[in-house]
Amino acid sequence: MSSLTHNTQIIKQKALESGFGFCGISKAEFLENDAPRLEKWLNKGLHGTMQWMENHFDKRLDPRLLVPGARSVISLMYNYYTPQKQTDHLAPKISKYAFGEDYHKVIKDKLFELVGNLKIEVGNFEGRVFVDSAPVLERAWAAKSGMGWIGKNSMLINKKAGSFYFLAQIICDLELIPDSPMKDYCGKCTACMDACPTEAILPNNTIDSNKCISYLTIELREEIPTEFKGKMDNWAFGCDICQDVCPWNRFSKPNTEHLFKPKDELLNMKSEEWYEINELTFEKLFKNSAVKRTKFKGLKRNIDFLKS
Repeated sequence: MSSLTHNTQIIKQKALESGFGFCGISKAEFLENDAPRLEKWLNKGLHGTMQWMENHFDKRLDPRLLVPGARSVISLMYNYYTPQKQTDHLAPKISKYAFGEDYHKVIKDKLFELVGNLKIEVGNFEGRVFVDSAPVLERAWAAKSGMGWIGKNSMLINKKAGSFYFLAQIICDLELIPDSPMKDYCGKCTACMDACPTEAILPNNTIDSNKCISYLTIELREEIPTEFKGKMDNWAFGCDICQDVCPWNRFSKPNTEHLFKPKDELLNMKSEEWYEINELTFEKLFKNSAVKRTKFKGLKRNIDFLKS
């Protein structure tokens, strides 16, 4: 067995042993097909107030500018799906991915551990780990590495496991055997487009962030436009609608990560408790949670918008 084959197999094996559901590999190169799509999306202003998306355009498309000498992009998927739901169906809702501890830290810790184990197995190498924290087109790389396709809702969809997965990358100077992309299996299905209450899902696998509930409740720092009154489907942080209706998510299986287990007090909060939430409760309830990204002020703004 060649060292190329051996190293590739070891990386995939160790990734699975570390708890990642899928691992795929791509050659570190310029994302030629994604460049015009990204440029068009930005030029149309579909990124809303996320001005940072305009920065480091070249780095988003070429991993060798992020990691000098990079030869491979290792893409990984980590399951966060849970069938557990908030018990009060009238309460403001938060996305499944924010039920447990902040995925950034949880997965980054696992990546560092994985890299340490890989260096023992394949020898020292240079690289960096990424979890939604740098100018990396993670869905493009995941699709390029054959772990799924980018659906109409812009999510990475895996044929065997759906889309309730966090994505992560290791960009490194190891030469590895790349995987082949997977075909698009969305077909003529428009379930996600039909279900989106704000019509944020546009043709050609494009999202208008200005209309996306996740954007409005997390990224937008200004007041939520009044045009969305009655259209938020009671979402206070994030939104799972386009994933919940996706036929491929019938294959989703509950995650086994104890750090993603939702707190009972969160799931059992009554609607009136949400509407009366104070900063002390917020800090206690969402300690080490991704919800802290919007801060108490932002979450309270969202809840008040739903109530008014």
